Amino acid sequence: MNQSVVIHFPKGISLVIKREDLIHPFVSGNKFRKLKYNLLQAKTENQSCLLTFGGAFSNHIAAVAYAGKEHGFQTIGIIRGEELVTKIESNPTLKFAQECRMQLEFVSREDYRLKTELPFLEQLEKKFGSFYLIPEGGTNALAIKGCEEILTNEDVDFDYIGCAIGTGGTISGIINSALPHQKVLGFPALKGDFLQDEIRNFVQNENWELITDYHFGGYGKINSDLVEFINWFFEQTQIPLDPVYTGKMVFGIVDLIEKNYFPENSKILVIHTGGLQGIQGMNLKLKNKGLPTINTHD
Repeated sequence: MNQSVVIHFPKGISLVIKREDLIHPFVSGNKFRKLKYNLLQAKTENQSCLLTFGGAFSNHIAAVAYAGKEHGFQTIGIIRGEELVTKIESNPTLKFAQECRMQLEFVSREDYRLKTELPFLEQLEKKFGSFYLIPEGGTNALAIKGCEEILTNEDVDFDYIGCAIGTGGTISGIINSALPHQKVLGFPALKGDFLQDEIRNFVQNENWELITDYHFGGYGKINSDLVEFINWFFEQTQIPLDPVYTGKMVFGIVDLIEKNYFPENSKILVIHTGGLQGIQGMNLKLKNKGLPTINTHD
């Protein structure tokens, strides 16, 4: 189902990439984990429709669209930004979701902020009928239950576990299943410290730390240094990294190794959470700015 790749560094430090992105061709990595028990719960509740939220290049939107098609659900995606309604054909993520028969509903950024408010959700139910709600990014208690299955008995020898963070669900599951001698390092893709409190809502352990120096300006922000690193890493390992999550995390881990953050002979496990579908959209942005793009093949 998944394969790991080992990279050796000076001072006996080893870095292992756990390829969760290979679990499924379209519902990859943490999205597969997050949806597993939610799909089962939707079936238990006899719901035939999944409704969720996301932005223009959302991995979560793409994953829910495909998973819904694969498991026989209707899907509705509430998309942030009314202006995108005319840009589906030029947006790889939205086009893919629509091809998976997801119904796309575009709302203003102002309305999108109401995504957790009961009156707004009731309006959506009036418009679309009954649905099983999956939050933006997929994070809820059932998602965390799925993410607790990322670590297995094969991972007991690692000292550190690295994970990229969007909404905090994946790292919460990893923290819950990590062993007492293991430290979990989270690399947020967003600016700000609000994720500390979000994660604390879901975890029982204190064996974790957020490393907030590698967001490259915030969610979806990228520069030529990061593109160069992702391309260098691919040349060295043949492992593609996405520019929003895993690229920033692996950049951060390698930088911390070079800065002697890790003790000698540390064994580091990095979780590749997928998100590779976002590369196509990011490359369109980079081309438009006349910047180098991300390589995805030899």
